[in-house]
Amino acid sequence: MRSVIDSHVHFWQPQRLRYLWLDEVPAIRHPFTPHELNQATQAIDLQKIVFVQADCVPEQGLDEVEWITELARSEPRIQGIVAFAALEQSADANTAYLDKLARYPLVKGVRRLIQAEGAGFANRPDFIKGVQQLSQYGYSFDICIVHSQMADAVQLVQQCPNVTFVLDHFGKPAIAAQQMEPWATQVQALAALPNVWVKLSGLVTEASHAHWVPADLQPYIDHMLQCFGSGRMLFGSDWPVVDLAGSYERWVAAAVAATSHLTAVQQDDIFMRNAAHVYRLALQARPA
Repeated sequence: MRSVIDSHVHFWQPQRLRYLWLDEVPAIRHPFTPHELNQATQAIDLQKIVFVQADCVPEQGLDEVEWITELARSEPRIQGIVAFAALEQSADANTAYLDKLARYPLVKGVRRLIQAEGAGFANRPDFIKGVQQLSQYGYSFDICIVHSQMADAVQLVQQCPNVTFVLDHFGKPAIAAQQMEPWATQVQALAALPNVWVKLSGLVTEASHAHWVPADLQPYIDHMLQCFGSGRMLFGSDWPVVDLAGSYERWVAAAVAATSHLTAVQQDDIFMRNAAHVYRLALQARPA
């Protein structure tokens, strides 16, 4: 059984917090909590969980952190939170908000979704300054974009050398259309920046939901391995969004198969150690 640290899990409770985007996705518009995750991962040795903000309305961002902190008291595998922060605010507003996040020890990083914003949003001076402030708190930044925004992401990272970045979902390449460029070339530029890591996550929902097969994903995974190597790639399920195109277990099986040609140490890096490093999670030492 593959041991896993999952760097990208969402929980939501629509009766507690408001998620406008779920109105458009009725198939998953119901509670997803650690109870449902346990049911979805019965065949997986899921050791630790990093919760990633689930895009509730912005004014409830701190409420979401409080709720996940409550869940972690009864689900100790939740060992990290990537919290929402509207980093395009003024420096003083960002400081006030980040100071509040700092009261929650589980917060390891921040995500402000870029994927729905217009071209150039990631390169606005106010947003760049907000991202730069994260280094004062030791927080990483999860980049969630679509492939057409990859060039903007490269420019953002170039201007924030003191911040650790994690590219979610490979930058959402056009897998269903079997399109590699210009994504593949832009990924090379991003990988050349040493403070960027990439999540092996979210690929099946960029493929044909009903008809994808592992071979559809392989060229993208191979390219990312060539660019980032196993040393800067970390596994994430993107559960429960992954259910739109299969299941947690089916995605784990595909990810394990796609990386099976790597050494055992390299596989452990992807599925365990890299997530622990990026999000500063405790990890047991390997037996001598």
